[in-house]
Amino acid sequence: MTRNILIMGATSGIAEAVARRYAEQGARLFLTARNRARLETVSADLSVRGAREVHSFVMDANDYERLPELVDVAWKAFGTIDVALIAYGTLPDQRRADVDLQYALAEFRTNTESVIACLSVLAGRLELEGRGVIAVIGSVAGDRGRASNYFYGAAKAAIDTYASGLRARLFRRGIHVLTIKPGFVSTSMTDNLNLPTWLTATPQAVARDIQRAIDNKKNILYTPWFWRWILLIIRWIPEPIFKRTNL
Repeated sequence: MTRNILIMGATSGIAEAVARRYAEQGARLFLTARNRARLETVSADLSVRGAREVHSFVMDANDYERLPELVDVAWKAFGTIDVALIAYGTLPDQRRADVDLQYALAEFRTNTESVIACLSVLAGRLELEGRGVIAVIGSVAGDRGRASNYFYGAAKAAIDTYASGLRARLFRRGIHVLTIKPGFVSTSMTDNLNLPTWLTATPQAVARDIQRAIDNKKNILYTPWFWRWILLIIRWIPEPIFKRTNL
């Protein structure tokens, strides 16, 4: 059976890798992103890779008022959506966020408020049908605040909590919600970071894990798998000790 996939933030490294996997399986893809030229390039590539249909919708995720329009267009294109993946976000500069309130609030709006708005609108539409999967990309950074990126972590923690409650609510309606928590991933967003090679995954590896988690209806995915255990240890460190570390 052909699957209908909606991907928000389709030009991000992880999202594109996920889309390629579905394209190779002959899925129908509905893609959204704010960069028209980049979105057109990604759409053309997915068509070549085997996607049965590819539709695109240019939109900035912060334009909340356009979410109902997006949902209407996507559903009209395919009739229904089997999987909706929210895969966009930014990596704020912690030092700038400490001193620039307007910057901090704008980043929080993109990484938290807009994502919650997307989750809410998608949930409302899928709830009418009583089926489907909503997957949202969070981060291991949301599991505990760290001095180096607590602003980003706080944004992802909010998404984690919201998705957890939404999962409990929609479970009774036949809809599954997956929270994805990647660790270090080699994408354009992390190009300027000096990441440890042995802890850094490729978008392709993360995309494979995401697709498997969607198929198996997992609640929470740590990817790669070892981040679950790394964060378990980090969360167990007592606060008086943790605040003195450089983690």
